[in-house]
Amino acid sequence: MSTSKQAASPVTLAEQQAALAGQGIRYVFAQFTDIHGGAKGKLIPLAHLDDIVSPGAGFSGPSIWGTGLPRTGPRSEYYGRADLSTLQPMPWLPGYARVALDGHVAGQPFEVCPRQILRRQVARLAQRGWTLNAGLEPEFFLLQRGPNGYDAEPGDTLEKPSYDSKSLLRRRSFLEKLTASLDACGLGVFQIDHEDATGQFEVNYRYADALKAADNFMLFKMAAHHIAEEEGMLFSMMPKPFADRPGSGLHFHLSLADEAGKPVFPADQDARGLGMSALAYHFMAGLLHHAPALTALCAPTVNSYKRLMCGQSLSGTSWAPAFIGYGNNNRTTVARVVYQRIEWRLPDSSANPYLALAGVIAAGLDGIDRKLDAGDPVNLDVYEMSDAERTALGLEILPQNLGVATAALKADTVLGEALGTAFVDEFVALKSAEWIEYSQQVSAWETARYLERF
Repeated sequence: MSTSKQAASPVTLAEQQAALAGQGIRYVFAQFTDIHGGAKGKLIPLAHLDDIVSPGAGFSGPSIWGTGLPRTGPRSEYYGRADLSTLQPMPWLPGYARVALDGHVAGQPFEVCPRQILRRQVARLAQRGWTLNAGLEPEFFLLQRGPNGYDAEPGDTLEKPSYDSKSLLRRRSFLEKLTASLDACGLGVFQIDHEDATGQFEVNYRYADALKAADNFMLFKMAAHHIAEEEGMLFSMMPKPFADRPGSGLHFHLSLADEAGKPVFPADQDARGLGMSALAYHFMAGLLHHAPALTALCAPTVNSYKRLMCGQSLSGTSWAPAFIGYGNNNRTTVARVVYQRIEWRLPDSSANPYLALAGVIAAGLDGIDRKLDAGDPVNLDVYEMSDAERTALGLEILPQNLGVATAALKADTVLGEALGTAFVDEFVALKSAEWIEYSQQVSAWETARYLERF
């Protein structure tokens, strides 16, 4: 008997319903994640929990971004089936619980559902006896409305605000509520800091296997949005809301473990001196090889490329990668080797975690299967190099806009096959349209620069 059928048994459902009712839960938010990484769903009275296990919570397919489903016929209905292993109260919303949904269409797992896409890649790892563990590090802006729009709180004005204690503690009400909520959900917050931009923060919590890591990130976003609203603030994961400040990343700390839970990336003998195994280098080589296509998944908005832009930052500082390479604790390359794991620094805070992690697995497995060579580490500050020096080291530039990144994803047949052509077609169509729409806009910068010039 499959795990899903065991979880859907009436006894299990009855026990879970009784336990939740005993905690004062009245409603369950049946939640799925759309192609853009947005949390979507509907409220279900607790007494009807069984309805969303089978056949699932019903949604109009064409009303969901990126499904490509028709308006009529059996494939027009999108069913989200509850994964009861994710069912838990939302402490920031007393009386409400959340359960993650897996998309189904016409009785089959839906090939364009982001969670199903990640499930398929996780299954590929499992066939080899591996689990990808991922620690996601969300950076975000916490803003409040003022006379000139949204900005940091008035006291957050330091020229270099990294680790600013005063502003951090002024935001303690939000941070304490968020931490308590995440800890109650089992995330285990262990570090909170003020980041490099005014109004910018980072919360670190425990790593998890890839699917749970993505589920946890969605919980984090849902909790942060709600608590910020209650506090009269705006929580934003826009990659770069201010031109003159650093942007927000979503770094992935990646490691593989075998069936016994033993890490397979570390090695006692490593000619490159980083303590990494041959398998780890092959996995990282896959990431580097597919980096142009992965950029579309990891930096999926027009605004993302204001963070990844090559050139002098208007903020005077940048930790965002622009060149494809890796190094020993090198924060200026797209991959950083630290503590015998890989920090993948490409994703920003607008990334859909399911899609970005699925892409990472697919790329890493291709590197392992083809025994790709990661090359030598770059242990110099890439930002300080000349173009000629970077060329001599073979450091290629990441896509510098959404149009180029989308084209790279479309051309990457290995990722296309792994993630599914139906998904890639939908994603490319949406992102290409976004890039074209943006390219047709006339900005205030253009008007100020050109209106009276010609």
